[in-house]
Amino acid sequence: MGSRDERHRHNLVPLAALIGRETKSEKMEKPNLRYGYAAQSKKGEDYFMIKTDCQRIQGNPSSTFSVFAIFDGHNGNAAAIFSRDHLLDHVLGALPCGLGRDEWLQALPRALVAGFVKTDKEFQRRGEASGTTATFVIIDGWTVTVASVGDSRCILDTQGDAVSVLTVDHRLEENAEERERVTASGGEVGRLSIVGGAEIGPLRCWPGGLCLSRSIGDMDVGEFIVPVPHVKQVKLSSAGGRLIVASDGIWDALSSEMAAKSCRGLPAELAARQVVKEALRTRGLKDDTTCIVVDIIPPDNSPQPSPTPKKQNKLRSLLFRKKSCDSANNLSKKLSAVGIVEELFEEGSAMLAERLGNEESNNQFTFMCAVCQVNLAPSEGISVHAGSIFSMSSKPWQGPFPCSGCRDKKDAMEGKRPSGVKVS
Repeated sequence: MGSRDERHRHNLVPLAALIGRETKSEKMEKPNLRYGYAAQSKKGEDYFMIKTDCQRIQGNPSSTFSVFAIFDGHNGNAAAIFSRDHLLDHVLGALPCGLGRDEWLQALPRALVAGFVKTDKEFQRRGEASGTTATFVIIDGWTVTVASVGDSRCILDTQGDAVSVLTVDHRLEENAEERERVTASGGEVGRLSIVGGAEIGPLRCWPGGLCLSRSIGDMDVGEFIVPVPHVKQVKLSSAGGRLIVASDGIWDALSSEMAAKSCRGLPAELAARQVVKEALRTRGLKDDTTCIVVDIIPPDNSPQPSPTPKKQNKLRSLLFRKKSCDSANNLSKKLSAVGIVEELFEEGSAMLAERLGNEESNNQFTFMCAVCQVNLAPSEGISVHAGSIFSMSSKPWQGPFPCSGCRDKKDAMEGKRPSGVKVS
């Protein structure tokens, strides 16, 4: 069995060919990004990341993409800091080499899942009880990909004042599907009991008392609190749009529509400050409050205000459209003409096998763990899709394949082994 580097050398693509692919895939000029951030600290557990100089192909400026992220820690800041420092590297490490832009974007949702789970696994090895939400935004041209666990949120405000939420809140109080998953996996969901048997506060997962169903870290709570992110990928029209990424200190005070409306017409830096100011005015400083605003604007001008369409209800009903293979070009033109956002991908399942997809046995990652990219021992070549040795649904020849540590983690997240067993 060869090393990872040896296997990757067999799949290397000449730089000139990669740059050629990049040029072909860029059918319209990239937008400009303008961004700003603001924060008010209460506990010192919110952290953020802004990185605008990432490159898919090192040394090729046309392959640049940007990353914006917020990590809202709890029970200490260790998990938030660790995720800020390592999550991006883990996501990029899960992407195959030699991909053109379109292939890279298609592979990104799966890589985000692998990167989140690897970050969680490596942090838990440290033995710290801290946890964190993560809302992680990658912008490549007009394509926006958002992965999230927890209750930090990312919204999109498009031309025409249409606001859409690109994340799903993983709060047990508000997400019935997540409550069912947690209890089915062995967790208990209930409110805090006080003297006399009265129950107070939001729904929590026990043991641990966490209000969230997904996070990074939280090894003291149980592995049915999973790090598998909801992922949504959209393509903006050439009219662009505004992203607001914020921790729950904002969203506990403002609705998505209120946050967007409060800062319309302001440049990104002032907009972020205004959102924080409005949240504090509404609720006071009861939690760490962090906001990032990113304006995605046409390359030849600054963002111009657009009049509200006369038929607002129709615009909202058409805000997201699935990509059509039969009339993709015509649909794209129609969507762009009215400032509509095209949905490319969305998946929120907590089941790792569903999120990692399928691989044929000759894939370059066959003998590497699909999650943490370590070399696999011969005894570890069991597909994530395989059931027991008695199951007719087992597919031991079809990847992806996890290492023994990631398989143990997958089984614990799905309630197939007792939670709390140390992950190697």
